[in-house]
Amino acid sequence: MKQNKPEADRLKKCGLKNTRRRDSVLHVLEESSQPMTAEQIFFRLKSQKISISLSTVYRILDVLAAKAIVLKVSSAESGSAMFEINRKTHRHYLICLGCRKMIPVENCPLGSLEKRLEKETGFSVTGHRLEIYGYCSECKKRMCKDAAAASPKRPHQ
Repeated sequence: MKQNKPEADRLKKCGLKNTRRRDSVLHVLEESSQPMTAEQIFFRLKSQKISISLSTVYRILDVLAAKAIVLKVSSAESGSAMFEINRKTHRHYLICLGCRKMIPVENCPLGSLEKRLEKETGFSVTGHRLEIYGYCSECKKRMCKDAAAASPKRPHQ
């Protein structure tokens, strides 16, 4: 695999040696529109015929998270650690309970609440996390089709 300039630059700025495997892990995360588990990254790399072990993926992710190149996010629902490129933006997610897709919420709805709580309570807020659970449009359609197929058919009278 050809080494990618953005990934190489990102590693160099953080004082890390640019290796083919680090570059590959970063490239997979860069292409993903949502956070991924180490296992998902591993299988994506395997499908691209890149020789790497799952333990190596975990080690690379730990180093990248320690350098804040990637963010480690965990969903209360799944309990699995997930990773995404640190794009220096604050994000929250809608999480589908059907397919586990994570849809980013672009604008943080909690900023004004944080300020109000600090003013009212004297509490110093250092951060927050918001996950909203439900079903994406594809899963809702599938559930409606499944429900319609499972309902008993009545003969016309």
